[in-house]
Amino acid sequence: MEWLFAPFEVAFVQRALWGGLLVSCVCALAGTWVVVRGMAFLGDAMAHGMLPGVAVAALLGGNLMVGAAVSCTAMAAGVSLLSRSKRFAADTAIGLLFVGMLAAGVILVSRSQSFAVDLTGFLFGDVLAVRTVDLWYLVAALALSLMIAVFGHRAFLALTFDPRKAHTLGLHPKAAQVALVGLLTLAIVASFHVVGTLLVFGLLIAPPAAAVYWSDRIPVVMLIAALVGGFSTVAGLVISWHAGTAAGATIAAVAVGSFFVSAILSAVRERVGKVGAASVAALAALPLVGCATAEEPAVAEETPHGFVAGAQEMSEAQTRLVLADAGGAVRVIDLLTEKVTSIDAVPSATPGSAGQSPSGGDQRVPTVAAVGDGRFAYLSAGASVRVVDSGAWTVDHGDHRHYYQAPIREVGAVVAGDSGAAAEPGAGSGAGGSGVVGAYSDAAVASVVLDSGATILFDRPALDGGVARTQRRVEGIAVPYAERIVVADSSGRVEVRGRDGAAGQAQAVTCPQPRGQAVTRRGVVFGCADGALVVAQRDGEFVAEKIPYPAPTTDRASTFTHRPGSTTLTALAGRDGVWTLDIRKKTWTRTVISEAVAVNTAGEGSPLLVLTRDGVLRSIDPVTGAETAHLAVSDGPVEGQPVIRVDPDRAYVNDIRGRRIHEIAYNDNLRVARTFSLDIAPSLMVETGL
Repeated sequence: MEWLFAPFEVAFVQRALWGGLLVSCVCALAGTWVVVRGMAFLGDAMAHGMLPGVAVAALLGGNLMVGAAVSCTAMAAGVSLLSRSKRFAADTAIGLLFVGMLAAGVILVSRSQSFAVDLTGFLFGDVLAVRTVDLWYLVAALALSLMIAVFGHRAFLALTFDPRKAHTLGLHPKAAQVALVGLLTLAIVASFHVVGTLLVFGLLIAPPAAAVYWSDRIPVVMLIAALVGGFSTVAGLVISWHAGTAAGATIAAVAVGSFFVSAILSAVRERVGKVGAASVAALAALPLVGCATAEEPAVAEETPHGFVAGAQEMSEAQTRLVLADAGGAVRVIDLLTEKVTSIDAVPSATPGSAGQSPSGGDQRVPTVAAVGDGRFAYLSAGASVRVVDSGAWTVDHGDHRHYYQAPIREVGAVVAGDSGAAAEPGAGSGAGGSGVVGAYSDAAVASVVLDSGATILFDRPALDGGVARTQRRVEGIAVPYAERIVVADSSGRVEVRGRDGAAGQAQAVTCPQPRGQAVTRRGVVFGCADGALVVAQRDGEFVAEKIPYPAPTTDRASTFTHRPGSTTLTALAGRDGVWTLDIRKKTWTRTVISEAVAVNTAGEGSPLLVLTRDGVLRSIDPVTGAETAHLAVSDGPVEGQPVIRVDPDRAYVNDIRGRRIHEIAYNDNLRVARTFSLDIAPSLMVETGL
């Protein structure tokens, strides 16, 4: 039975389980009356009528549940007022408000392109992202729903069968109707965060509809509906875990499937009678009995992909920014919680192993460059490479991803020229021997490329364990890819080597004067004097293909920037332009823009983000080259090494002069989403967790 319990060993799945069970109970209380009274259309309309309130709350940075409650209350009040008209039926009023509220919500959403991801969560929910505070909200909603259901039971029952009789008995049918709509509103508002508005209707209707086949008493129907909803939650999470499907949708699908199973079993019961039904149930139970009595073979516990000791698997990417000033002080910002962690002590470098912090405490060493491999930040500190664990990373398996977090910590530092022996001559200068220009890693090795053209290979499992230990030094740009090491050396030779460094498959295409590198979904990219060289694995073989510059140029690309995994790269092209390299289309595009100091893009079709020396961030149409928006991100000309980091939702720009980081919604006319003020000048910046 390991397959059944394995998903619930993960913390976020446990929270999803409790959230689903609480939602099932809330929906059972309200949904029973919805089914019995034929209020399904009203429930569907109110579920979609929340969109304007949620959109306004999201755009203003408010609480989504409060926005949903306000919108739902307005919807209910509008239905109540319009239903009093004798010119048309109540369902006409519901339909009009349904369409009107939905249209208003879509209009609000369309005003902010960056709201698309939040809209997906609103429509389909994210049960795996349920937080502890959400569980407390659901507990409060369940308690309030239970009070309304208990105290309003007689009035609801009378209202269902004979409103006039309810009035005669003094049960106030109008007030009961308001309370019933309020109960429905509470259930929808409390549940939409878990399964979304499109799927909340499934839990609201399907379990009670399945339950009415087995009882005629309202309390019993509610209890059975809660059990069906709970079963749907457990089964949906298990199926979602093993099949890799959307958890909220799977739960709703199981709930709807439970209704059809109940309908079929009820029809069988009516045909064959109680004896026949008992026989069918006994036959159905035989496989379960066999499973229970048979001795199961021992199953070894499977370790999640990418897991390391001390890590916790999470439901979403744990994105963080690692920032450093020129003196070596480091700050790590958790972009989800906005918590800032300080790391000031710089460990002394030791050959090939973790450095130990000097007893004096805070030792400042000039820091000139920083790069990251998705989890670790590597900083050039004097003659050393300093390693900081951001405690956040993603393991991408193509069809699914695993997200992890661990404590933020200083790992150590190594001599830049060290490869298990003494440092090479000239490796100690921050400008020419240990300046880091790129970092890439897989499960076995992490490569840190130096501005001297050499590469340090770190033992990645040792880094995961908190020890900075190098394997060796490679003369050339070395990048891990497809369980190999792809190397471009100073002579222009490109070779695919084994992990042990042994000579491997040499490529027929050369890369003269290699400078700049990147890893994309389509292979490793090297910047060459005559263009870009892409090395990819196809049908088990490694092939290299050159993408030449459109014309001979002296403004070659030497440092690539891009969104992690994207096949569209950018680079500076001298003082008056930027390059865009599309790996998929195999094209270079040069966009003229004066005094560009940093550039990046989210990918194909996204705007170019260019920071100019005057401190203005500009959004450039990649096709026409026209400026579509601009934003001043500095109070004056930029200082130091400005950086633009881009992820699927936001861009981050460091304002060294103002000691702050700007979070930019690049698809929303460069809207400033957040600003992080710091106690250091963030001259270096790396984003991790992606």
